[in-house]
Amino acid sequence: MGRGLIIVLAIVFGFDASAHAQTAAPPSRFVNWTSAIVAADWRDGANRPIQAFDNARRDLVKGFLAAGFPRANMVDYSLRPDAPQPVAASAVVEGINAAATRGTSGCLLYFTSHGVPTAMVFGEAPRMTPDMMANIVRSACGTRPTVVIVSACYSGIFVNALAAPNRMVLTAASRERTSFGCGADETYPWFDGCVIETLPTATDFLALAAGTRACVTRKETERGVSPASEPQLFVGAEMQLRLPTLRFSRPSG
Repeated sequence: MGRGLIIVLAIVFGFDASAHAQTAAPPSRFVNWTSAIVAADWRDGANRPIQAFDNARRDLVKGFLAAGFPRANMVDYSLRPDAPQPVAASAVVEGINAAATRGTSGCLLYFTSHGVPTAMVFGEAPRMTPDMMANIVRSACGTRPTVVIVSACYSGIFVNALAAPNRMVLTAASRERTSFGCGADETYPWFDGCVIETLPTATDFLALAAGTRACVTRKETERGVSPASEPQLFVGAEMQLRLPTLRFSRPSG
């Protein structure tokens, strides 16, 4: 092989390696995190079956996988009783705890459901109160960096019970307000749809929270609904320092 050809091949393969380095996603910050996404209801306000919660669960899984969360440590559940293989609320909690033994660096827990002023629907089990959710999070995640997202009416009731230095809590509404989009004609609850819409371009959880809240405000303004749901955000002192370093994985170009 001539020297000139060798140089040409070296240049070609060098450019190819450079292009690959530019497009490959960086190592994920969440490779050893646990994640759980739970659709805890399956009905509209008139108790009729709908798909919005399960649609959200399905596409939230896709979105968080694309952001760098590993499938091996991710569980997702639908609590609808008419599923081919129904899952009990107790099995969901057991599954979250089991996943947390595999992904030990941090936790992402996402619940989407209907809420009332004192609790959240959790399948056919008794409604989940703030204290009950706090116990689940404490048992599974302990002092690890933890992000809890609750999509439900009145979901601001969970903020005080979940607040801790190592946690970020994002809710679809304040403790006095309903959220929107849980009807048969909706693909997702509006808040969940905004998370799904924002995830592909969000750089981290703080950007995800800001983009989601802006999206909810836009949707509510466009549809002319009131009063506004007022999504809530809490970030503990430890997480204020840690969150900017927990960047989602994206191809660099």
